[in-house]
Amino acid sequence: MHGVTVTVVIPTLNEASNLPHVLPRIPSDIDEVVLVDGRSTDGTVEMACTLYPSIKVVMQEGKGKGDALRCGFRAATGDIIVMLDADGSTDPGEIPAFVGTLLAGADFAKGSRFLQGGGTADMPLHRKLGNWCFVAMVRTLFSGSYTDLCYGYNAFWRRVLPALSLDCDGFEVETVMNVRALKAGLRVAEVPSFEASRVNGVGRLRTIPDGWRVLKAIFKEKAAGDLPGARVMPKAASRSRAGAMIGSMPRE
Repeated sequence: MHGVTVTVVIPTLNEASNLPHVLPRIPSDIDEVVLVDGRSTDGTVEMACTLYPSIKVVMQEGKGKGDALRCGFRAATGDIIVMLDADGSTDPGEIPAFVGTLLAGADFAKGSRFLQGGGTADMPLHRKLGNWCFVAMVRTLFSGSYTDLCYGYNAFWRRVLPALSLDCDGFEVETVMNVRALKAGLRVAEVPSFEASRVNGVGRLRTIPDGWRVLKAIFKEKAAGDLPGARVMPKAASRSRAGAMIGSMPRE
């Protein structure tokens, strides 16, 4: 990892049957894995400790994916933080691509299922249309060039956490992170990623209620304006085009 340390943060709630498809596939040179558990009742924590003895287990303080991720980010000690889902839908084998994008000059590496080389096996048509509408909205309101929005596979330098100033609890957390990365002037690069279907169990994403939360979050971010004191560099010099080759990214 070229002299940097990497922490993988994984939120869980009753994912014991899926962890064998996730934890053994994490690259061996990852420095730290933080599992944030929402008080599972199926032996998730025990399974995680068996599969990955060095794992750091953090008990979630509140409820929701956003809350779990914030707990994990506070516990992370790596220079780079990678977000990974516990249901087997995000491939740990893609972690080097995200880390490489950050090492090449990005502040925030954002997974996209809609770049060449990416894809999804877990998004019905109505969710694709919803995601497309949200992407178009963010492009219009925040001048971004994203190709994907509501996807939880992201990586970033831990030093940018204050710029993101996360305060949400639900599935809208990924949207808020992506929008605030733009508002804070971070150098964002999209990374092609393939989303597989959940291995076992039923997902907790609720299309209409959670879609409504995403919509409200977008308009709330627009109404809030810039983040006071959060900007880390001028926007004009910071944005890379979505899907641009890593070597063409702007550097300081």
